Amino acid sequence: MAKVKFKIGVSSCLLGEPVRYNGEHKYNQAVIDLLGDRFEAMPVCPEVEMGMGVPREPVQIVMGNECLVGVESGKHWDMNGFNSKKLDELAQQNLSGYIFKSRSPSCGPEGIPVYSETGQAQAETSAGVFAQAFMKSFPSLPVIDEEALQDRQTRENFIARVIEGAKQG
Repeated sequence: MAKVKFKIGVSSCLLGEPVRYNGEHKYNQAVIDLLGDRFEAMPVCPEVEMGMGVPREPVQIVMGNECLVGVESGKHWDMNGFNSKKLDELAQQNLSGYIFKSRSPSCGPEGIPVYSETGQAQAETSAGVFAQAFMKSFPSLPVIDEEALQDRQTRENFIARVIEGAKQG
C-alpha cells in the first residue's frame, strides 16, 4: 500500500531553486530532511511567479503591506492579484502546512521591516506580503520558517500539527 504524503507549501529557494533576487538559492537541509518521505513539497516563489525575474533588485514592504517596492527603482509591485490567484490554486492542493523563507518581504511569516514611501524604516514589522495573505486565508494551517525548524521541539510541534490537521481535514 502506498504511503500517504502530506502536501506542504515551501518557499522555492529553500529547496535549492535559484529564485532569489541575486540569482541564488537558500537550500536548507533541515527543510529537505523534514520533507523526507512523509511530505510532498509544493514549491512557491511569489516574486518570480508574479514576474519579477531573476536576478532582480531587492524589494521592501511599504506601509499598508499591500505592495513591495524596488529598493533602487521605487517600482511598486502590487501583489493583491497574484495573491488571490495563487491562494485559489493552493486551496485546490489541500495543503497541510507551509514552510516560509524567514526575513523575506514576500514570504517571511513575521518580523519583516516595514518602510515609509520615502524609504524610512518604521517601528512596526509585519509578515511578508504573500505570507500574510496566506495566513489570513488559511488560519488553521500550521506555518513555520526554516529558522524555527532548527529547534527540535518547534519542528516536532509543527509536524504534529500538520499530521493532526490533515487527519481532520
